[in-house]
This record gives sequence, structure tokens and C-alpha cells, in this order.
Amino acid sequence: MAHAASSLLSARRLWRRTSLRWQRFPSLAPYRLRIVLRMAFLSLALATVGLAISVLQQEKQLSYESYAQSFRKTQDQLVSTLRHPSGQLALLNPHSGASHGGLHPLLLPFPALDFDDQHKVRQAVAMSGCLAQVGQHGSLCAGVGNNPWAGGFIYVAGTFDSERLQPHPRREADVTQAHRVAVSVQIRGVQYHWIAPFEVPLDSPSSGSGMQGRLTGLNAQDAGKSNARPVRDFRGWIWQSPVCADTGITPADAPCRYSSFFSIRLPVGILQDALFDQTRPVWPPADLDKITVHVAVLPPGDGAPLLDTARDTITPAFSLAALRTQLLPGETLAITRPGGAEIARIAGAADPAAPASPLLLRLIRRLPVETESAPLDSATTVATPSGDYTLQLHGDARSVNQNLGVVATRVSWFVGAMLGALLLAWLVVEVGIIRPIGILTRRANSVAQQGSDSLARLDFSDLRGRDELGVLASCLHDLLRRVHEDVEREEIRAEQERDMWHAVGHEIMSPLQSLMALHGNGSDQSQRYIQRMQQAIRILYGSASPGEAFQSGSVQVEDVDLPAFLNDVASYAPSAGIPNVRFISETDGAVLVRADMHALEDVITHVLNNADRHRTAGSVITMALSVTERNAAITIHNSGSHIAADLQDKLFEYGVSGRESGGSRGQGLFVAKTYMAKMGGTIAAHNAGDGVVFTLTLQRSS
Repeated sequence: MAHAASSLLSARRLWRRTSLRWQRFPSLAPYRLRIVLRMAFLSLALATVGLAISVLQQEKQLSYESYAQSFRKTQDQLVSTLRHPSGQLALLNPHSGASHGGLHPLLLPFPALDFDDQHKVRQAVAMSGCLAQVGQHGSLCAGVGNNPWAGGFIYVAGTFDSERLQPHPRREADVTQAHRVAVSVQIRGVQYHWIAPFEVPLDSPSSGSGMQGRLTGLNAQDAGKSNARPVRDFRGWIWQSPVCADTGITPADAPCRYSSFFSIRLPVGILQDALFDQTRPVWPPADLDKITVHVAVLPPGDGAPLLDTARDTITPAFSLAALRTQLLPGETLAITRPGGAEIARIAGAADPAAPASPLLLRLIRRLPVETESAPLDSATTVATPSGDYTLQLHGDARSVNQNLGVVATRVSWFVGAMLGALLLAWLVVEVGIIRPIGILTRRANSVAQQGSDSLARLDFSDLRGRDELGVLASCLHDLLRRVHEDVEREEIRAEQERDMWHAVGHEIMSPLQSLMALHGNGSDQSQRYIQRMQQAIRILYGSASPGEAFQSGSVQVEDVDLPAFLNDVASYAPSAGIPNVRFISETDGAVLVRADMHALEDVITHVLNNADRHRTAGSVITMALSVTERNAAITIHNSGSHIAADLQDKLFEYGVSGRESGGSRGQGLFVAKTYMAKMGGTIAAHNAGDGVVFTLTLQRSS
């Protein structure tokens, strides 16, 4: 509660300071509300755009830092991948992924394969990633060693699933009764073709540990002949697992499929002759990727091959092209072999994301960040048995702008929706509040400027409604209608009063004319009062109100002997109902002033009547005359109550009367002030001692 009260107090102080500042520009004060509202909406729109740009700049900064870290991680991952045997296999065979169909031998990261040892061969081909998936259950690896002096051999290793292997009987010429492997190599227009039936040695272990045996290589054209002799340098072994590949258990009687692994060394005469014919042989062969190896594992009889590279789909092994998935858009990897020749240039895949807005891209490029720099570059070497390969990774941090632009394009719809909501709110306020307030203000100003004449023409019916502004317009319309009716009634009443004054004046003027005839003698004192009555009737006759009559009346200024005049007023005061009036003059002789005798007598009579009403009973009202070189001052003093503080400034206004004055209409002092002003004099009143003093000042005659 204390915090809320403090916030409210602060808001009030802010509004007060703002109001004081608006007072310095009075011409803008009528438009303060609409200016404040429009500036508020403009500030909200600018704040929304500024917030979006600020967040975009921060995201750009974070994206650049993240990209720099990701670039280093990518470099480490590439080096780690290529230092692995599978990566070295890809380096040694840069074109392995772009084969021309079939199975092609690869340059292995080993001098040779120990084809007689199942575990060593399995580990070598598995670690190097040489095994290619063939069909659904088979795999094959064909390769050559990286040491040319190991001989011109092609190594073939792989797996397949089958029933129990059927060995080839000894001294049996027909090889179709056993499982066998048919291998052919096509190189430089020459084709080598071997048939290798499965044979079990005499010292083979028991069937409980699985089956293993030799693959005896025969030339294809000699297979089936009784005098066929094995190829001398052809070596092959096959090992079959004792565990059923389908269920994972050793079967008792039910047949199942078993996994078999085989390893073969193929002697290729062309390669061997090329090695020994040159002092410094070229290894690996330049046309290694054009050598085609066909392998088919045949069951006993004429059944379909268990594995056939010509029939089954071959999934290639890991290649350099697979590194593309590790590169970000805009990054490029260049690989150089020993000697400086570039073997591969791999670019990161383009981002298939939605296109970015060109306007946002230009904005993002212009946003300053601390870490924005030139394209990143790094160089690393990877050691292989064939030499050191150089990896040059090129990264362009500016690609971050594109990715950030895609995200910003999606988010820009939310910013646009916020700005649209602000625009809609502003239009609602502008059309629904500001515009009606402006219309209401202009029409109200027209009333203030044109007065009551425009009340009849003023119409607020188009602004009426159920909202706050509509209720205000309805109330104002009803109020102005009532004011207009009151003005019309007041005009009718004033017209009636004017008619009444005409009638009263007409009826009174005739008896006064008769009285003037009866008291026509100049020495008769009654004549003075009859003349004052005639003058009053002439002033009031034909006027709309007494106030207007006194202000529009004229006086006849002449030289008046003030001491004699005041002495006569004091002597005739008891006849006017004002006893105990005493005149005191500070000068001897005549004092002439510029005044209208009848108007001046009315003024003094009104002041004496006022003094008589407020004096202490039985006290004396004193009139004194003081003279200066240019003016003559009449002071009228009475003992009694003082003038109230709230009446000091408006004592001489029309209709103002003391609280204890009873039925007084507040007209006498107004008449006194009006007449004194017309005669060029002044009148003032102030509290003094035990009563009130009125001071009347007139100009002396020159």
C-alpha cells in the first residue's frame, strides 16, 4: 500500500510539472491531450521497434560468438574423423564415393591383411570402415595394402548368412555339391575368374565351436575337371558361427541361418608384373577405382546366390563426401595430398530454410557487433601411411547473417502484429475519443465566442452515445437547451420590465408636472425634490434595467458652491428622514467644484442613508470638507458596525447589500459611484475607529 501511494504521489507530481511546462506555451495548451496521446503511441511504437532491433543486435553478437566456437569444434571433429582408420581410408581413396558401379578395391591404411587370422581381419576391415553393406544381410570389403612390396594382391573379406556350410568332398571333381565363392576381377581389359569351394581340413575343430575351413581357389575354366590344380597364390578362409543368426541361440534340431565370415587373397598378375618390372613402382595403381571386383557366394546345387555384388545393392563405405554433413553453410574444406595436389573440396550444404527478407538482411548487416570479423581460416595436417594430408577449413562468419535473417523474418510477423495493434489502438483513440473531443471543444468555443445567439443553432445529437463522451455530449446538449430557454425567458421578462417602466414613467410624469406648477416658486424647497424625481424618471424611463439606466444616464456639470451646498443638505437631512447630520468645514468662503447639483445630492443622500442604516442609535453623522489646490474632499463618518471583509472589494457593485440591510436592493452605492464617475470624481469607503468613513472627491473649478 505504501509503495502504491508513493507511485500515485510521484505520478501527481509529474503531471503537475507537466502542466506547469504547458503553461509556458499557451498556444499549445488546447492540444495538450491529443499531443500527449499521440506522443505516447509514437513512443510505444518506437520502443517496440527499438526493442526488436536491440534483441536482433544481441542475437547477432551471440550468433557470431557461437559460430566461432562451432567453427573450432567443426575443425576438431574433422581432424578426429580423418585420423581414425575409417577417415584415413577416405583420405587414401578420395574418389571412393563416386564409383562407376560394382565393387571396387580400396587402398587400405595397412600394409597388408593377415587373411589367415579371423580376428585380425575382422578388426582391420571394421575399424577402417571398408566393409560395404551388400543386400540386407551381407557385407564386403575389397582392398589393396598400402605397401607395394607386399605383392600385387587384392584382399576380399565379408560376411553372409546361410544354413550349415556344406564342404566339398575330397577328390570330388564336381564343386557344385558344396558351398563356394565365385570371384572375378576385371582390370585393364583383362578378367580373372576363380571358383573357391569350401573344404574342411582334417584337423578342423568339432562342430560345437562352429565350422571353419579353407577356400581352395581354382581357375573358373578348370573347375569340375578331375585334374584341376589349385591356384598357388590364392588363399582363402571361411568361419561359420555356431550361434543361430535368427534367434541368437544354438539350435538342437531345427534348421536356422548362421553368419559366416570369409577372407580371401587374390593374386592379380598384371599388378604383380607392374611391381617387379619397375625400379620404383607406382602404388597404389592409378586406375584403382576402375578395377571391378565381382563376388558371389553360391549354395550347393544350382540355387540362387547367397550374396551377389552384381545383384544386390551395395552401400558404399565412408567417403570424403560424407564430411559435408559436418560443415555449416558457407564453410569449405579443402584437402591436399602430399605434394600439393588438391584431392577434394567440400562445401557445406545450403540451408533449405525459408528465404529471408532482403530488408531485414540489410538491417542485420548494418548492426554493429564486437566480434564481427573477416572469414575464418584454419589449417591442420593428418598423418597417414602415404604421407601427411593438409586440411584447410574456410569459414565465413557472414553466413550467420543469412541464418539470423531467416529467424528474424519469422519473428518480424510478431513485431508487425504489435505495431499493427498499436496503430489500431491509436486509430480507435483518435477517431473514437480525440475527434469527438475536438468537435465538442470547437462547438463549446463557438458558444463562448458568439454568446447566446448560437445556442439555438448548436447541436450535439451526432455525438450522443452510451459511452462517457456520448453521455457528456448529451448532458451538455440538454444543459445548453435549458440555458437557451432561460435566456429566452429572461428576454421576455426584460421586455415586460421595460414595458412596466414605460407605463410607470408615463403615469408618474403627469402628477409631477402638476406638482411643478403648484411649487413653481424658486424659493420653495419642494421644487428641488420634484426636479430630482423628474430627473430619476427620465433616466429610468425606457431602460431595460436600473443598472443600465444609471450607466447610460447623463449629467449636467456646472460650478457648485460646495460648502453652501453641503450646509443645505445637512439642514434638510431631517426632512429626508436622516436626523443628527452635522456639517464641518475646514475653510471659510466659497469652494467651487465641477458637479451636477441634483446628481451630487443623490450621491450624498444615498451615502447618508447607508450611514443611517449602519450607525449606532442616537449617534451623529459628520460631514467634513477638506480642500487641496486641485480637489475638494467630502468625508462622511458614522459610528457603528464596520464593513465586512468579504464586502470590501464589491461594496459599490449593483445588487450588493449588507447582510443586515433588510429589504435593501443594493442600488444606492452603485448609483453614487456611477454619478461620481460621470462628474469626474471618485468615492471610496474604509473602516476607521468606531465606524466607517466614506470619502467623495471632486475636481475644483479653475
